[in-house]
Amino acid sequence: MSEKRRDNRNRILREGEYQRKDGRYRFRYIDEDGKEKNVYSWRLDKNDPMPKGKKREPSLREKEKQIEADLFDRIVTNGGNYTVLELVEKYVSLKTGVRHNTVAGYKTVINMLKKESFGNLRIDKVRLSDAKAWLIKLQQIDGRGYSSIHSIRGVLRPAFQMAVDDDLLRKNPFEFELASVIVNDSVTREAITRKQQRDLLNFIQEDKHFSRYYDAIYSFSHRNSYFRVLWANDFINRVWKNADQGRTSVQHTAQMQNMIEEPKTGYVPMTEAVVSCFCRIIANRKTPKVAPMVEGYAECLFLDKNDMPMVPLTGRSI
Repeated sequence: MSEKRRDNRNRILREGEYQRKDGRYRFRYIDEDGKEKNVYSWRLDKNDPMPKGKKREPSLREKEKQIEADLFDRIVTNGGNYTVLELVEKYVSLKTGVRHNTVAGYKTVINMLKKESFGNLRIDKVRLSDAKAWLIKLQQIDGRGYSSIHSIRGVLRPAFQMAVDDDLLRKNPFEFELASVIVNDSVTREAITRKQQRDLLNFIQEDKHFSRYYDAIYSFSHRNSYFRVLWANDFINRVWKNADQGRTSVQHTAQMQNMIEEPKTGYVPMTEAVVSCFCRIIANRKTPKVAPMVEGYAECLFLDKNDMPMVPLTGRSI
């Protein structure tokens, strides 16, 4: 019968356990992919003292217990060695077909994580308290607002949920109510009443200076006539026949380039009053020397002072 292996304190070592000459312990195991892996610790048991000058960490047998549980539950050990940044990058790479504003938001979060030590943490090391502490730090130390942090958490939470679904983690550390962790300092916008809207439109219509903007403001102010920009030729050819037509809009990318984007609703219902406004705008608009074209669309209904498609100023940072 072969002699049992022991450590320098005469304790029997289990299968896979080994003590190196420098006193550090090693556990060798086979992972879920059949590959040989090793974990190390300066302590064999949780009650062992930590050698002087060494950073405290779980004992070897505590690590063994976690590995065995992960293998039994088919959880990838060490979170697949993904860092928070790498996990978010993988999540974003799978989000195809999203609007360009959403893509810009993803990039902003990624660039922020590149500068944060939190982004370098291995995902299995991020606990619920760590996630909360980081968001608190963003608000109290970095000075970010509630809506900004809400957007950041809106990327990290589904990214970590993807890790849970892929068996890289057991729990999602970002699965908590945000308002219970940080102060909601966002300001609620109050919509004007119907009467206030009518009074404002009447003032604009009767004012010598602002009356020139009446048709555009009237159209924009009616919920069932939402638009950002409309193409004159498309309006004449299609809207006139049916006032409930899908429209395109011009958007600015982060690089200030124009692009065409369909409305989220898929169509823009218009009342007869709005159609009349558009007809007057078409009749009174100046024809530019060179009609701007964006992705095959020309004759934009609303042009800015440089005869370029007019777009909303929706710059928003997180």
